Amino acid sequence: MTSENNRNSLKQIIDNLLLINLFTVIFFAIFFVFAIIMQLSGELFFIDLIQRVWNPLIVPLITILIIGALANGINSWWRRKLLSQEEDI
Repeated sequence: MTSENNRNSLKQIIDNLLLINLFTVIFFAIFFVFAIIMQLSGELFFIDLIQRVWNPLIVPLITILIIGALANGINSWWRRKLLSQEEDI
């Protein structure tokens, strides 16, 4: 029973981290649109800020988001496949 509780606790922690990651990526996407609009009006500070944090911060956040989505999809598919195999027996 404690093994299942630990597994659920770890899953809950990972889910919360991925949710925080999702909202961070959404925030940076909105900030990117804002920076583009500000660049069109002549203010280059915001687009320069985006360019400075793109590789060290935004790219890893997007990568983690994509890997998390793929892992979730594979996990779901695997569980459905195992469940359907158990029903066949």
